[in-house]
Amino acid sequence: MSPAKDRASVVRLLVFYGALTAACIGCFLAIRAYGERLPRPAAGTAATSETPAATAKVEKAVHPLPRLLLALAAVILTGRLLAALLQRLGQPPVIGEVIAGIVLGPSLLGWICRDWFGLATSPLLPPEVAPHLGLIAQLGVILYMFLVGLEFDAGLLKSQAHAAVAISHASIIVPFLLGSLLALGLYSRLAPEGVPFTSFALFMGVALAVTAFPVLARILTDRGMATRPLGVLALCCAAVDDVTAWCLLALVAGVVRAQAGEAVRVILLSLAYIAAMLVVVRPIAGRLIAATHGKPLGATAVAVTFAALLLSALTTELIGIHAVFGAFLLGVVIPHDSHIARSLKQGLEQVVLVLLLPAFFAYTGMRTQIGLVSGWENWLICGLIILAASVGKFGGSLAAARLAGLDWRTSSALGILMNTRGLMELIVLNIGLDLGVISPALFAMMVVMALVTTIATSPLLALLEPREAAATVAAEAAPR
Repeated sequence: MSPAKDRASVVRLLVFYGALTAACIGCFLAIRAYGERLPRPAAGTAATSETPAATAKVEKAVHPLPRLLLALAAVILTGRLLAALLQRLGQPPVIGEVIAGIVLGPSLLGWICRDWFGLATSPLLPPEVAPHLGLIAQLGVILYMFLVGLEFDAGLLKSQAHAAVAISHASIIVPFLLGSLLALGLYSRLAPEGVPFTSFALFMGVALAVTAFPVLARILTDRGMATRPLGVLALCCAAVDDVTAWCLLALVAGVVRAQAGEAVRVILLSLAYIAAMLVVVRPIAGRLIAATHGKPLGATAVAVTFAALLLSALTTELIGIHAVFGAFLLGVVIPHDSHIARSLKQGLEQVVLVLLLPAFFAYTGMRTQIGLVSGWENWLICGLIILAASVGKFGGSLAAARLAGLDWRTSSALGILMNTRGLMELIVLNIGLDLGVISPALFAMMVVMALVTTIATSPLLALLEPREAAATVAAEAAPR
């Protein structure tokens, strides 16, 4: 592309980005003004029956450890089996692991045990293990988000910064607005009792705007696309998307948790902490890591890193957002290509992915009650959520990519890739359920949306890939 055309493309993107951002703010304020006049949800109208995880009582479990170990073993083995089966169909392993948690929870195994065998709950995931499983799940997610932060490569953005930021933010703004519009219709029906409309609309917007950077990276690697121009741009967009979405989620959590007068304090403290980590801690960490270059990673360095990780997570939790944000932020400030980052990823990855994250999938499965999505009206709402999430992500990415000068096929492929949600969406949904901003019924619908949009990525991408590229991938993957 000539310099003149490149400048014209940048100008078009800037105008589009500015207009879209202004339109987003104006539309959300209009939606908020109308939504705040809606009647508050009444008790019992939002299908807010407590999930097994929420109603579990610790005192019922005389010996929780054996049941906890059995639950972890069951979900690990079931997840590996389903992941292997789905991987043969071109699906990322995380889909099988998520389905394993749902299968072993109240939605399937619990339902079979109740209706067929007269048992009270699922024998593999009884409610009394929920508090203990929840703590392991939180630790697993904190470590996982630290690993995601370590993977973040700001250097990727240098060559395509303007396109990546514009496309990523367009893929956030459009589904955010659609999620806020959906909130108008869902608030009285599916919001928990007493939740303000603003909190509900903000969360719905953020939940529809998430892209799963790790799952997207895995899909691109499996298809041999990670080093192609489309793959690099998609990874850049997803990285910007992740950072922006987590900042938005931190804002939403601060608004939800704080009283009206405290929300500004939470937001200001969050911004101050982010600035301190990026401006002060990141350069210090870079110098300390450079000073140890060429030396083996010792126990002291690992201990200091883990202590910093836990303290960063604790700080964001005390601020009033969420511990996972602090873990992610610490991972970002550690240079991704440093020997410490590589050693930590190599040592932690298998333990987190194989042992600790299955606890999160099991915990999510215990909280997901597909039976709450009953009747054609609820399934229609679920379909509308899936449609809004998909159209928002695809449409926003497609429009921005076309303005950046990409052709229709590449722009469409990028829109499909940005619609990948997976594990990141589940983390966001669990935070929303913990904050009490969404009901169990809406939680189940959103879990279905996360699964459907992630499962659809690979088949839709295969339809768009040129036959020559597919043949090249097959040749590269063939045994030699």
